[in-house]
Amino acid sequence: MKINNNSYNSVKQKIEKKPSWVRTLIFALEISLVISLLIIWFSSESLQTSKNLWVLFFFSFPGEFLIPIVPHEPVLILFGKFHPPLTVAFVAIVSTLMTEAINYSAFNFISDTSSFRKIRHKKAVEKIINLFNKAPFLAVWIAGLTPIPFYPFRFLVVIARYPLIKYLLAVFLSRTPRFFILAFAGNIIKIPDYLLIILFIGITILINYPVVSHLLKKRRKNKKSAS
Repeated sequence: MKINNNSYNSVKQKIEKKPSWVRTLIFALEISLVISLLIIWFSSESLQTSKNLWVLFFFSFPGEFLIPIVPHEPVLILFGKFHPPLTVAFVAIVSTLMTEAINYSAFNFISDTSSFRKIRHKKAVEKIINLFNKAPFLAVWIAGLTPIPFYPFRFLVVIARYPLIKYLLAVFLSRTPRFFILAFAGNIIKIPDYLLIILFIGITILINYPVVSHLLKKRRKNKKSAS
C-alpha cells in the first residue's frame, strides 16, 4: 500500500513528539468538551427551544463529533425557519470545520493505540484504504453532500494518511451546500416544530439502535458465560 503524503507525515511526527500524557490530556479534553455540550443541551429546555444561532453553533460539536449520537438535519431545518438559509449554513459549516479538526486529532490518538494498529494492518482494511486512496477527495465530498453515513470517512482520512487541509476543504465544499439545502427546505416548507421533534427523536433512535443493541447482546453474553 503506497502512501504519498509528506505533509501528513510531518504533522503526525510533530504530534507524536509530544509526550504521551499530553496527547492523552488533549484527547480527554476533546471528549469532555463534546460530552459537556451534549449534557447542557439535553438538560436545558430553554436551549432546546432557543432559535439563537449560538445554539446552532455549539450543537454542531456533539452533532458532528466522531460517531454522532444526535442528528443535525432536523436542527438545520428548524433554524432555517427563522434565519436566512445562507446564515444558517455559514454558522453550521464554521462549527463543523472546527469539529472535524477535533475529530481528526481524536482519531489520530485512537489510531496510535496498539489494538487499533492490529486492525489497521488487516487485509480487508488495507483494501478499503487502497480503494479510498483512488479518489479520496471525491469520496469525502460525496459522503459529505449525500445522506451516506459520514463517520467511516472520519476514520478513513486518518488511517489513509489524508492531509487535514484537503479533508477540511472537501468537508467545506460538501457540507456547505448540504446545510444550505436543509436550511432552505425549512425556510420554504415551514415544517411544524412537533414534526421536527418527532424526526429528531426518530433519527436519534435509528443512529443509536445498532450500538445499544450490540452492547445489550454483549452484556447478556457475558452474564451467561459468568453464570
